Amino acid sequence: MNATPSSVLEDGHREIVDAFESFIRRELVPLAAELPETADQPPADLRAYVRKRSAALGFYAGDYPEELGGAGIPFTAVVLLHHAAGRSGCALAPYALAGSDGPSPLLRKGTPEQIERHLVPLVRGEQTRCLALTEPHAGSDAFRLTTTAVRTGDSWELNGRKTFVSNADRAGLALVVAATDLGDGRPAGATAFVLPMDQPGLRIGQRYEGMSGEPLFELLLDRVTVGPDAVIGGEEGIGAATALAIDSLSRGRLVVAATCNGIAEYALRIGVEYARERQAFGRPIGDYQHVQEHLVTTRAEVEASKLLTLACARLVDAGTEAPENAALAKLTASEAAVRAVDRSLQVHGATGWVRGHPLEFLYRHVRMMTIIEGTSEVQKVIVARAMGLN
Repeated sequence: MNATPSSVLEDGHREIVDAFESFIRRELVPLAAELPETADQPPADLRAYVRKRSAALGFYAGDYPEELGGAGIPFTAVVLLHHAAGRSGCALAPYALAGSDGPSPLLRKGTPEQIERHLVPLVRGEQTRCLALTEPHAGSDAFRLTTTAVRTGDSWELNGRKTFVSNADRAGLALVVAATDLGDGRPAGATAFVLPMDQPGLRIGQRYEGMSGEPLFELLLDRVTVGPDAVIGGEEGIGAATALAIDSLSRGRLVVAATCNGIAEYALRIGVEYARERQAFGRPIGDYQHVQEHLVTTRAEVEASKLLTLACARLVDAGTEAPENAALAKLTASEAAVRAVDRSLQVHGATGWVRGHPLEFLYRHVRMMTIIEGTSEVQKVIVARAMGLN
């Protein structure tokens, strides 16, 4: 293919994207080739190696400042790296970039001591974390919290139950969001706490297996007592979790959008390659208009989604982090990726359906993209409100 329209928005970041793609080809592809074809998730020690190696090269958490262990690159470059990881088709590439187990924007608002103690090791890939926000009876309505944190003197007592927590089994610390009570019955809103996973009273409950093999967990908090240093942001952080989380969700949604665009582009590529090679009735199946319709429609949707995502990322770098922009990008990209993988699998037929084929895994994996970081329906609500509706 010739240069795509979205390539004009990649200028200025080609060097780091090229370096990252070279790292994937040179180091990660050979490692991924040793994994069993039917393995959905790489071993934990291999993921840790990839994370630390990528951090040493400046890719992992690259948008964090150099003094924290990052590379200080623009957010647009981070988005392009996640796109490159998705389109590479390499099972290890996503673990080379900060995700749900990496540094959290919540900790950017931490006290200097919290930043040094918790954020720096996360940026350098030396530590992992999990986020405990969702509760059994509150999914999309994430801040209808029943987990409580009651102030008792200088301490806080946390009680509650969190669910669908990623990385809880391998995290070193948990970010827990709870409804706070100042101790005299006065509510203070949602507050974020940082807790070591070995904190007394904090334990992992039920384990859930996701469609694509990633486990999720319950976190149970039973009279967990922590000091004031556990409140992210210190005294100023009390009741501030909602605003902090909304800011972090906007960037997270653009990262998900970029990953989805990369996955869709990868699905398109292998669909086109198969359509050129596979013969039916004496001709390549790509000669038939029904097959062409699948692939051309996907190309149009991927290109439009990529343009939207990159434009929103550039606005973030310019100082505009409008939640509705991130919602639009995430909605568009996640839905387009699901369709792209579905169409490519249709082109492959039974070949793509067989266990061990990359499309069989992607078909299960990409489905979660319309759910994580807010469902498609939630993204529509955000956009509708920005339009003055509701």
